[in-house]
Amino acid sequence: MRKAFVVASTVLLVAFALQFVFAAVGAFTKPAGDGAYALHSVTGMAVIPVLTLLTILFAVLAKAPGRLVGLAVLPLGLVVLQALLAMLANAFTDAVGASTPVGLTIAGLHAINGIVAVHVVVGVLRAARTLASPAPAAAAQVSVREGEPA
Repeated sequence: MRKAFVVASTVLLVAFALQFVFAAVGAFTKPAGDGAYALHSVTGMAVIPVLTLLTILFAVLAKAPGRLVGLAVLPLGLVVLQALLAMLANAFTDAVGASTPVGLTIAGLHAINGIVAVHVVVGVLRAARTLASPAPAAAAQVSVREGEPA
């Protein structure tokens, strides 16, 4: 299960990386229609939450320490915050639907939250790799005292 935890964490990190690509696709699509952010929305609202749940499941099944399981849960909360920030940013438009400084500031927080989420997933992946790495041989764990032959 520890290898599965590493694989799930890796796939989750790849999904987060792709999320940035899909955001750029939406930002640079001309003309920007309602579907410009479709890949970004589907990945953020469906793919990443499912992968996060799988990562949590494998962390529990791998008997990861509670702190690591908690860290694996954190991206789910950050995804919920992402959705709230996106909705709030869209809510702050003027009478003709144009962006306002407040809406753009909130959109900036959406981007920062995404960066934080990536860093959390990197931490989960590093910890999962450490957990899955084979333990050193018993002989290597024996310390030699000064003055004793090795």
